[in-house]
Amino acid sequence: AVVDVSSFSSPSCCLTRHLYLRCRVDFGARALRGTVALTARAEREALRCLVLDTKDLQIFKATVNGQDAKFGFGQKHSFKGTPLEITFPFELRRGQEAIVEISFESSPKSSALQWFTPEQTSGKKHPFLFSQCQATHCRAILPCQDTPAVKLTYYAEVSVPKELVALMSAHRDGEMPDPEDSSRKIYRFSQNVPIPCYLIALVVGALESREIGPRTLVWAEKELVDKSAYEFAEAEAMLQTAEDLAGPYVWGQYDLLVLPPSFPYGGMENPCLTFVTPTLLVSITLPKVIAHEISHSWTGNLVTNKTWEHFWLNEGHTVYLERRIGGRLFGEQLRQFQALGGWRELQNTINTLGETNPITNLVPDLNEVDLDTAYSSVPYEKGFALLFHLEQLLGGPDIFIGFLKAYIQQFAYKSITTEDWKKSLYSYFKDKVDVLDKVDWNSWLHAPGMPPVKPTYDMTLANACVALSQRWIKAKESDLCSFNSADLKGMSSHQLIEFLALLLLEAPLPVSHVKRMQEVYNFNAITNSEIRFRWLRLCIQAKWEEAIPLALKMATDQGRMKFTRPLFRDLYSFDKSRDLAVKTFLEQRACMHPVTSMLVGKDLKQDQ
Repeated sequence: AVVDVSSFSSPSCCLTRHLYLRCRVDFGARALRGTVALTARAEREALRCLVLDTKDLQIFKATVNGQDAKFGFGQKHSFKGTPLEITFPFELRRGQEAIVEISFESSPKSSALQWFTPEQTSGKKHPFLFSQCQATHCRAILPCQDTPAVKLTYYAEVSVPKELVALMSAHRDGEMPDPEDSSRKIYRFSQNVPIPCYLIALVVGALESREIGPRTLVWAEKELVDKSAYEFAEAEAMLQTAEDLAGPYVWGQYDLLVLPPSFPYGGMENPCLTFVTPTLLVSITLPKVIAHEISHSWTGNLVTNKTWEHFWLNEGHTVYLERRIGGRLFGEQLRQFQALGGWRELQNTINTLGETNPITNLVPDLNEVDLDTAYSSVPYEKGFALLFHLEQLLGGPDIFIGFLKAYIQQFAYKSITTEDWKKSLYSYFKDKVDVLDKVDWNSWLHAPGMPPVKPTYDMTLANACVALSQRWIKAKESDLCSFNSADLKGMSSHQLIEFLALLLLEAPLPVSHVKRMQEVYNFNAITNSEIRFRWLRLCIQAKWEEAIPLALKMATDQGRMKFTRPLFRDLYSFDKSRDLAVKTFLEQRACMHPVTSMLVGKDLKQDQ
């Protein structure tokens, strides 16, 4: 059996198939308090116990089918948390089910939750809470089998202050006054498609919604809801394109939720309710992120990696689908251009992590690895590069999408490994086994660094970016006057991002060059987050002191780790800004997301 080294639970002994959560959100204590009832099925004879994952939880009581059960904690692990062992008051036969009910409370320092005071929100009147469980933080909210190998349905009843709204990764199933407290309201939720625990999600705040499609509401604080509705208007067209490529959408509702700026990711594919960063509202990569999260409704949420070693199955396929959607809606040249941008992003990541770093394997060994520290673009872009390479070997996009559809159909509602995927590929292309056998599987899957083969990319849109970046790289002081604002004429925002990304792969530019670039292109005036991020990195790496306050501001005004971590790292590497970067981080740390705070702390050598 495949062992999940990131979880204490043993699904081979006992499987949790449904979860019923009743809890109360306490903003004063910064805690979630309540009971979770797990429907557990014995997978072997004479079962006497169930081991669950927990992290910083208090456990008060456990019952099995209503009878009191003994429980105890195992040894605490630095990042995996603490196993909770529940001893049944009777034996279960194989295939027999029991309801294990546990009363629990989360910690104010739960790694899954970020709590906001009213002052930290857009509206300034009410507090706010959101969860982020991927990869292994659901155990910091409630006791569970916190492994993607296990899928369950869930039902929840959540009590919150009555002026707030609660939402979950499920269908809204009504609301009612809290019978125990007239100042509170209970919201009910139902998720009838089995999901891994990392997709359980909760948000509580002064949220409003706007309908933007037949199955889509956009949720945000009042201040952002209209702008968000306008920006996300394409969602239904993307859903329909995705259904055409991947098969029917099985989740019913597809809502979008815009979170506060400290949300650590671009998006999170929580079923029925995608979470997104507000940095997308000032970014042209918005369609790309929405297409990505929509694609997860098939690859990731329907077909799921069995353990986190196989995370590329979730992300590589999702990036592949995301780019196919983009190709349909915006043209094949853009798909090719974004594919090439992904290859550059992979080069960048491997430069940062080191080309012999085992964490850059497509299928890494994660024993005793903290998944938050291991997270990178590798499973996304190395995974995509493998699929793009296979598309080219096996006869092109129209043929390869046939495989993707069949793969999704074969493994829907299941959790699988790379070996399962590869068998499926060989079986679908049984007439092309000779082609598949020529693939250097060992290097692709199990070697660090860049892939053994670079796919071919249509360079139409990339050529202008390459030419302009080369001019800047080769320019001497005396050539700087040859640059002017007309250089950017006809270049799209996508191309500007790629131009800056290409410069970031090279040795830092002289400070004279970035000063001239500011004079002629006025990049400081650009608010688009993707352009601004790369431009400020370029300036700090070139040691331009005037950019320090701008880079610090961007690193702290939002908390998307893709932006915040590299900006802080660059500021830390520049002697003129190191002390200020550390001082700023220490001041801000208390209101940062717990995972972001931990990782930036490591980057700045401030981890306690």
